[in-house]
Amino acid sequence: MELSVVVSTLNDRERLLSSLDALAERTPPSTEIIVVNGPSSDGTTGAVRERDDVDVLVEISERNESVSRNAGLEQATGDVVAFLDGEYAIDQSWYEAIDDQIDDETNVVTGPVTGSPAVSELKQPREKGGQRITHFHGDNVAFERPVLEALDGFDEYIGQESERDCAHRVAALGFDVSWNAAMAARCEFGTDGGRADPDWGVTYRSMTYRLAKNYGPRPRVLTRTAKNAVHDGAAGACQLASGDATPTGWVSDGTDVVRNAARGFLDGLRARYADRSNRRNPNGLSKRHDRAVHVYDRR
Repeated sequence: MELSVVVSTLNDRERLLSSLDALAERTPPSTEIIVVNGPSSDGTTGAVRERDDVDVLVEISERNESVSRNAGLEQATGDVVAFLDGEYAIDQSWYEAIDDQIDDETNVVTGPVTGSPAVSELKQPREKGGQRITHFHGDNVAFERPVLEALDGFDEYIGQESERDCAHRVAALGFDVSWNAAMAARCEFGTDGGRADPDWGVTYRSMTYRLAKNYGPRPRVLTRTAKNAVHDGAAGACQLASGDATPTGWVSDGTDVVRNAARGFLDGLRARYADRSNRRNPNGLSKRHDRAVHVYDRR
């Protein structure tokens, strides 16, 4: 197996360096390491350029996880390409787990990461639109190269949870996704012990876009969106009652959800008819070649 690892990072230098240390220690010297940075302002560029275990450093200007992954994929040469977020350090068994699964003719393999969705959500396939969908961690996943070529990479319209869209397209193209607990990665969230508050507008625009793009204007798409919105609105109301949120903020979040959900739905329908093939990716890897601001290549 010739493995390329695309490591995405944004203003997270210390954890990135720990991630790179783990990769250097726990993967063979032949592993190709590609760091996609940006746009960071914490000295990440200089810190990465001082290392001799990073083959390629790609600087980008967009805060979009799909753009970051595609920018790394453009530089990757391995027959297997793994995507890892720079906040994660791989376990000792990570490389062997990928190698074992690929040898077993698995197309896509993923494993657990700390702070991730419940294991059961990712291990158990779900029926959607007549397809069996197996979700995977976008920040800890490895693909055979032909899969990524068939998908044309990630859809760059989606700035958040693009791996969910990718999982639907993987299923539509007939590829297999396997879970291996040994392909584990770990991290700590930081000194404040938590994550930033979600951007509800981006969340719902991405969700309705991927559902409309992959399944069209089905009533179930609207029903699921409404159900999620009611659930999240109720959670916001509980925060409002407990004093953890303000009425103005709650109303503003609701307005963002409605506006962005409608926009994502319409854009998803346009995307569906722009690319009627099963890969459903009118904003993929092949559509542009100007992602990188600068590329430092040591190969």
